[in-house]
Amino acid sequence: MTACSIFRSLAGQKECIIEEGYLLPDHVHMIMSIPPKYGLSQVIGFIKGKNAIHIARTFLGKKQNFTGQHFWARGYYVNTVGRDENVIREYIRHQEEEDKSLEQLKLWE
Repeated sequence: MTACSIFRSLAGQKECIIEEGYLLPDHVHMIMSIPPKYGLSQVIGFIKGKNAIHIARTFLGKKQNFTGQHFWARGYYVNTVGRDENVIREYIRHQEEEDKSLEQLKLWE
């Protein structure tokens, strides 16, 4: 099961749709449709929590007892998509290129 399919499966369990997403080495960008009956923090917490358990079991060989272990950062950034939807979609599509440019600039510091 790929990381993308895991995210989509978890989102589906909360009746959410990942419309677009990009996995980067240290973070994820997603455009999601979330039904109004779910709180945003509820959905994000569910996806981050279940995803971390899957990663711990699959890649770290953990069977149980994940207490005190952290995979995802505590926070997240959210923006609603309305008239700026195209701007946001372009931002996440090109974020990997932007990150690479910033990494190269750090080499010169």
